[in-house]
Amino acid sequence: MSKDEGLSLGYRIGWNIRRAAMTVFGPAQLGDEDPMERLDNERRQKVAEARAATPAAAKNAKTKK
Repeated sequence: MSKDEGLSLGYRIGWNIRRAAMTVFGPAQLGDEDPMERLDNERRQKVAEARAATPAAAKNAKTKK
């Protein structure tokens, strides 16, 4: 899979800005309530959705031809 992991440029830029802001200005690690962990989980979920959608999109494109 490419480095962008199927995510849009806008999402990747926004995610990196949010991650940098949380690193500098965010609270300390809070165990289960850690905002950095929530941010990482959000990205993992988006990547999984993008990867799941990619084969479906390719299959739909083949059937339209």
